[in-house]
Amino acid sequence: MNTTKLGFAGRIATAGAIVAAAELAAPTMAFAAGADILVPKPAEFIPALIAFILIWVILAKMAWPSILKALDARQEKIESDLKVAEDAKVNAEESARQSKDAISAAEREAADIVAAAKREGEEERSRIIAEAQQSAVELIAKAHDAVDAERKKAMVELSSQVVDLSVEIASKIIGDALDQKEQYELAQKYLLEVGDLNED
Repeated sequence: MNTTKLGFAGRIATAGAIVAAAELAAPTMAFAAGADILVPKPAEFIPALIAFILIWVILAKMAWPSILKALDARQEKIESDLKVAEDAKVNAEESARQSKDAISAAEREAADIVAAAKREGEEERSRIIAEAQQSAVELIAKAHDAVDAERKKAMVELSSQVVDLSVEIASKIIGDALDQKEQYELAQKYLLEVGDLNED
């Protein structure tokens, strides 16, 4: 900052010297050109030069440091704002990356949930089908058992009725030659033979 002030003060001093030299040389040039009205007289030039140097010194001591300080403060603020903006950009990029990672993780989790639901659905479907098949097999077996039981029951009832009917028919055909016990045994033997023939 001191270097900047010295450099700036040096530039002002150089500019002042150039202006003073130009003003000193101006009367000669003006006289040569015939523009005597525009060029100050030597008696006016010296006080003007002294006033200019005094104003320059006052400005260099009082105004320029505050101006340079304000310029430095503005530069620091701009640099600070740029740093804040860069930090915000880095944070935004990091947030965007984290959001992208979170979205990817959520998509993977959702895909896993869907796959698990599909697997569970297939397993449940297979279990229900297996249970239905087992129930069907059991129902068919029960139906066969029930049919066999009903058939045996019907055969027993039918056998009993056939025996009774045979005894009655035999007693009518052959009369009283056989007693009832013998007729019954004969009918039973006949039914057994018929049953064997039917099973073959």
